[in-house]
Amino acid sequence: MPIATPEVYNEMLDRAKAGKFAYPAINVTSSQTLHAALRGFAEAESDGIIQISTGGAEFLGGQHNKDMVTGAVALAEFAHIVAAKYDITVALHTDHCPKDKLDGYVRPLLDISAERVKAGRNPLFQSHMWDGSAETLADNLAIGQELLAKAAAAKIILEVEITPTGGEEDGVSHEINDELYTSVDDAIRTAEALGLGEKGRYLLAASFGNVHGVYKPGNVVLRPELLKDLQAGVAEKFGKASPFDFVFHGGSGSTAEEIATALENGVVKMNLDTDTQYAFTRPVADHMFKNYDGVLKVDGEVGKKSTYDPRTWGKLAEAGMATRVVEACAALRSAGTKLK
Repeated sequence: MPIATPEVYNEMLDRAKAGKFAYPAINVTSSQTLHAALRGFAEAESDGIIQISTGGAEFLGGQHNKDMVTGAVALAEFAHIVAAKYDITVALHTDHCPKDKLDGYVRPLLDISAERVKAGRNPLFQSHMWDGSAETLADNLAIGQELLAKAAAAKIILEVEITPTGGEEDGVSHEINDELYTSVDDAIRTAEALGLGEKGRYLLAASFGNVHGVYKPGNVVLRPELLKDLQAGVAEKFGKASPFDFVFHGGSGSTAEEIATALENGVVKMNLDTDTQYAFTRPVADHMFKNYDGVLKVDGEVGKKSTYDPRTWGKLAEAGMATRVVEACAALRSAGTKLK
């Protein structure tokens, strides 16, 4: 059962919350990066989450048609087959989807899984993300209610982002400023609209200074202790201890202390994209520079097939990204926690 069933995915998240660890959620854009993520999880003996953004899905759909749904479905079906060879369990997730792409991405994917469930099968994806951070909170939560109901009916968990994460992710961008911090009132309004599990389970991407992409230490002030305040504020009003399952977005450049604080305060999923992209590309660049006259037909020569064969540098890329995934599992305390 390498691809988690709905029941197993819930168990994974419950174990992470109770054990104060989080699953690395690795963005993939190809069968090769999928294998790199799976390999990293397996080497770390960690379960994990594989995710596809709208841009990643469009890329997977091919540059002729750039169809996001086709790309996401194709890789998900591929993952269901190849993941069976890895001794870990993974969940499939779709990353950031803004309002203008819902009809071309998340809603059709929810419909596909709903049909599978009606036929007695498991959903194709285990969770989907609705990124309403560019909308007013009222509009964000109204759409969230609609999507949560559809997701719950298809045995899928919804991820919601209620306030902005700075930087840029697949065309959705926010300034880096003081608005990048979710308030207790924001969290209470979210609980009032989406419930605390009775309407369907959801993951909450709250903002505590997070920024997508690469940033140097000191440029961004992360306040992961804010998550404790959000948990406490909602717990006091609704009487449910530690009510939220948080997601850590924009984690590149975070310190070990910041990550540890986030884990202590309910983070169960942390997204990795920028760092794994670099880890995948860096060995390829090294290979190309070192084998310049082999990968190119320089000065009328014929080059060297064994150096420009995509399998040669592709294996290096897979290994580099897998190593970064192993590091992420260690940092998030998920290493060695795989389901038996």
